Amino acid sequence: MELHRVSIGIAAATGPDVARRIAPLIEGAGLGGLWVNETPGADALEVAAAALEATETIRVATGVIPVDRRPAAELLAELARLRLPLQRLTLGIGSGGRRAGALDLMRDAIAELRAGGVPDIALGALGPKMRRLAAERADGVVLNWLTPAAAAAQTAEHHDVDPAGRVVLYVRTAAEDAAVPRLEEEAARYGGFPSYAANFERLGFGPLDTVIRPGEARERIPAYLDAVDEVVLRAVTAGDDPDDYARFVETVTAAIR
Repeated sequence: MELHRVSIGIAAATGPDVARRIAPLIEGAGLGGLWVNETPGADALEVAAAALEATETIRVATGVIPVDRRPAAELLAELARLRLPLQRLTLGIGSGGRRAGALDLMRDAIAELRAGGVPDIALGALGPKMRRLAAERADGVVLNWLTPAAAAAQTAEHHDVDPAGRVVLYVRTAAEDAAVPRLEEEAARYGGFPSYAANFERLGFGPLDTVIRPGEARERIPAYLDAVDEVVLRAVTAGDDPDDYARFVETVTAAIR
């Protein structure tokens, strides 16, 4: 299996200590990198900085920071303050809660970040218009909550516009039975968001059809790798101690070697 195309994802709310603990494990295992999704009250860039400081080669990414709450100028200032090595960073951004004018918001944010020297930008996208913008203006697109078949279709659309563009897919993953209730809660939460509910209805499947449960990694991950360029195993653990996340990395790595 191409381990360098498999990455691990965590929430920024888990904190820098978790990033420092698991980033070297990810690097040592030969996995692609660590993705940190922004959460209310937590700074994904600070968590990403901890992971970058603890490693030498892996790529660290944010997936994604909502620019309706943190505009491009603020992100550029934060990148400078933290002195992040941009050659190892993918800056993933999204429109957040913005509905009206979301495409213009993202188009302007990409342009400002480019002017500020950010070399690698990924755009979180749900609908076809935002996915098209990602293919036209960004370096990659970040997808969520898809089956392998749906992911393959959206990857083909992206590569038709930008053959060199990177298609990244978050897949919620539980490696231990004790984490399954949290996995199901996460799926139910997203299924209740109107935009996601409408998208699931259009696509003809539910959020639990897109997840990886304990014991399924060896079979499910290759199916996703056939569909996209990079799979991010969004870690769903029973607890939020650094040891819980370290065990997740070790368990999924052992399953797919």
